[in-house]
Amino acid sequence: MTDKLLKLAETKRERVKAGVARRRAKEKRFRFYGIASISMAFAFLIVLMTTIFSEGYTAFFTTEIELQVDLSPEALGIDGNETDPKVLMGASYRKVLRQALREEIEVDGRKQRRALYSFISNGAEYDLRDKVMADPSLIGTTITYWAQAGDNFNQYNKGNIKASTPEDGRQFKNLQIEWYDELKKEDRIRTVFNTKFFTNGDSRDPELAGIWGATVGSFYTLLVTLVLSFPIGVAAAIYLEEFAPRNRATELIEININNLAAVPSIVFGLLGLAVFLNVADLPRSAPVVGGLVLTLMTLPTIIISSRAAIKAVPPSVRDAALGVGASKMQMVLHHVLPLAMPGMLTGTIIGMAQALGETAPLLMIGMVAFIVDVPSGPLDAATALPVQIYLWAENPEKGFVENTSGAIMVLLAFLALMNACAVIMRKRLERRW
Repeated sequence: MTDKLLKLAETKRERVKAGVARRRAKEKRFRFYGIASISMAFAFLIVLMTTIFSEGYTAFFTTEIELQVDLSPEALGIDGNETDPKVLMGASYRKVLRQALREEIEVDGRKQRRALYSFISNGAEYDLRDKVMADPSLIGTTITYWAQAGDNFNQYNKGNIKASTPEDGRQFKNLQIEWYDELKKEDRIRTVFNTKFFTNGDSRDPELAGIWGATVGSFYTLLVTLVLSFPIGVAAAIYLEEFAPRNRATELIEININNLAAVPSIVFGLLGLAVFLNVADLPRSAPVVGGLVLTLMTLPTIIISSRAAIKAVPPSVRDAALGVGASKMQMVLHHVLPLAMPGMLTGTIIGMAQALGETAPLLMIGMVAFIVDVPSGPLDAATALPVQIYLWAENPEKGFVENTSGAIMVLLAFLALMNACAVIMRKRLERRW
């Protein structure tokens, strides 16, 4: 009998050990799967960021060519004593730049001249015009002028166009490469920081296109979104959490708010197209319409986060305020709302960051238009940074490829900054109960 009990105990002990071993093996596998998943996600993130950076960092630099430009009145086609800004604005700056190029490199025939003229950007003549108008004393002299290079020349200098590629497969031909080498030997080519990428609006020429117009459009759009969504979202959260009666109507509203948070953003774009453009007849492609559409999309997020922040305030705060004679409105405004505000602001910043990266609803309301001028207000025609990226991605030119990746880098930097602000604000302002 004793032997049977011993054997039974030993069997149970072995079963327990086997069970513990299986549980430990499952824990190890689960831990391995978790680490592997995180590692794969991190690897994909690194690949994505590396690809974007490798294709986009060159957008922050541009190429310039040194030219000796003759600014004599005869070359400019104006009277020698003329200083009228209207006359100076209409002078032949393109002609003197092309003449300076021909003096550097000998060409024969119209085809070669056209290939040579593509070395300088269409914007170089306007930069020279601004330089002369700012200092009319330059007229009658020969100046050393660094002209912005055209797109193909710029891309070849950056290495985005390879000489090893067959000539039929690249736009920068062998003869142009020979001319490039001549200028390079004479040290007449330099690479500088591309300020126009950050100060210009959109352009048909990749080397002249910039993100400033889209950035200003995004600013006005988010400003309208913030002004409308934050007070409405906070007021709705306060009413639902503190004042609304608990009945079926309130439950239906809460369910719909939660459902709206999961609705695809393009649906809000369709709603904005139908209501704000077709019915209200608001201006198409304007930040105010984009802000209204993004307000509809952002409101559920702000309401949900604000309600969560209000719920986190301890009931004792409410009881103490009511106990000293405060009305319910005073209790909410003077005690609950200040304590819940950090959480509300955090949710608002996260919602605004989500709105900053949205493209689909803005496409539906016409903010996909080609806009060159920088908007001066929320009612002017404008585009947004995500839409500008979408527009550039459709163009096959090498310059627009790098502009697309460069704009994505800027957009990711804005999103990271906004999310960092939300994290810092939550850490510094939150109170633990």
